[in-house]
Amino acid sequence: MLNLILLQLINGLQFGILLFLVAAGLTLVFGIMDFINLAHGVLYMVGGYVMAALSAATGNFWLSLVLVLPAMLGIGLLLEAAVFRKLHDRPHLDQVLATFGLVLILSELVKLIWGAAPLSVTLPEALAGSVPLVGPLRYPVYRIAVIAAGLAIALMLWFVIARTRIGMLLRAGAANPAMVSALGVNVNRLFMLVFAVGAMLAGFAGAIVAPILSVDPGMGDSILILTFVVIVIGGVGSVRGAFVAALLVGIVDTMGRIFGPILLKQLLEPAAAAQAGRTLAPMLVYLLMAGVLFWRPSGLFGRSTGA
Repeated sequence: MLNLILLQLINGLQFGILLFLVAAGLTLVFGIMDFINLAHGVLYMVGGYVMAALSAATGNFWLSLVLVLPAMLGIGLLLEAAVFRKLHDRPHLDQVLATFGLVLILSELVKLIWGAAPLSVTLPEALAGSVPLVGPLRYPVYRIAVIAAGLAIALMLWFVIARTRIGMLLRAGAANPAMVSALGVNVNRLFMLVFAVGAMLAGFAGAIVAPILSVDPGMGDSILILTFVVIVIGGVGSVRGAFVAALLVGIVDTMGRIFGPILLKQLLEPAAAAQAGRTLAPMLVYLLMAGVLFWRPSGLFGRSTGA
C-alpha cells in the first residue's frame, strides 16, 4: 500500500506540473487584462498535434520538441493579433462567446488536418526505461523528466517575475492594470507578450504529454476546466499561487481517483464502490476549491495577500 501511495503521489506531482504549465500564462492574462480565454485549452491540444506532426516528419523527438516552442509562440502571436486584440475592451460575455467559437474552429481544423483518430508520439530511447524507487517499485524515466522540466520552467518563471523589470510590470499589471497603463506602460504590448508566452507554455505541456497520452481533438477540454480551478484556488494573477494550486489539484485528483474506490469498498459492495468512486472522485477537486474560497475568497495568493 505504501508503494501505491508513493507511486500515485509522483503521478499527482507530474499531473500538477502539466496543469501549472497550462495555467501560468492564463492566470497572468486573466489578472492583467481581465480577459476570459476559453481557447487556452485548445493551445495545449495544438501543441500535442504540432509535436506529433514534427515527430513524424523529422523522426527526431528532441528536434521536434525544440521546434514546438517557436511554433507555439508564433501561433500565440498570430491569434493575439488576429482575434484577441480586438476583444480587449469588450464585455466578458463577448470574450467567452468569441473564444468558445475559436475552440470549435480550431478543434474542427485539427480534425480536417490530422483526422479524429488519436495520434501517438514515440518515446526517445534515452528516456524509455524506468528507475527503481522503493523496493520493487519502478517509475518511468520519461515521467521523471517531465517533472524535472516543469520544475525548471517554474523556477525560470519565478526568476523572471521576481527579479526582472518585465516581471515587475507583470506583477504590477496583475495588481492594478489601470495604474500601470496610466504610468505610460504599453499594457497591450505586455498582454501580447504574456499571451504568446502562455501559448508557448501550454503548447509545450501538450507536446511533452504526447508520448504519455494519445493526442486527440478533445484533450484540451478537461484540462481547461481544471486550469480554471487552479487559477481560482491559487489567486487570479499569481504565478506562485498557480504553481501551489496546480500541485494540490494534481495530487488530490490523482489520489482521489485511485483511493476513492478502494476506501469505499470498506463500506459498499465492490461494484457499487467502483461506481460511487468514479462518481465522487472528480468532485474532490471542487470540494478543495470550495474549502479554499471559504477560507480565502481571493485564493491562496490572491490580490489581498500579493501576487
